[in-house]
Amino acid sequence: MADPVQPAAVEEERMHIMQQVLENPFLLLFLGVALPTVIYMVWGVMEIVGIPIAK
Repeated sequence: MADPVQPAAVEEERMHIMQQVLENPFLLLFLGVALPTVIYMVWGVMEIVGIPIAK
């Protein structure tokens, strides 16, 4: 005979989004490469746009 308390104990708890991100090494690697790349590209475009036009 099954124990009525058992199904509640087996029920899985949902993981938070941040915990899923921090436990996935490939996602961390991707973010560690992609975010600085995007930030430096935006920074470079801002610097180029800020250069005055020669007359």
